[in-house]
Amino acid sequence: MSMATYRQILYHIIIEPYKREKVLTETKHKRLFAFIRGFVDNKKCFLYAINGTNDHIHMLISIKLDIAISDFMKDLKVSSSKFIKRENIFPFFRGWARGYSIFTKDYYSLETIKRYIDNQKAHHQEQSYYKEFDKILKKNGL
Repeated sequence: MSMATYRQILYHIIIEPYKREKVLTETKHKRLFAFIRGFVDNKKCFLYAINGTNDHIHMLISIKLDIAISDFMKDLKVSSSKFIKRENIFPFFRGWARGYSIFTKDYYSLETIKRYIDNQKAHHQEQSYYKEFDKILKKNGL
């Protein structure tokens, strides 16, 4: 009897605009988030949560085994950047920052991470992006 390959890795991904500019107008987030959800669906992957503020976006995604995360992120950033510019959703958007942050999570963390992402707006009324990111790095041993 052969053993099948199984994998369940959740990726907590953070992307931000070029130079962390505050250009992602929150009133238009739904359009961008819908586009990203469609992108993820087209890749046959799964988006568990997405949310953000005017200077960054958090996503919780499970990516198919045959897709390299670097290829996925490159395609996501290029296609969403083209969408933003074509639709003129965020007029001052100059592109995504060069890199991205990605942290693997186990399935047992799913609900905790989803709640954290869903509560971004309230969360950032209490602490800055830099404090948040510093905590994320420390929590992940970086």
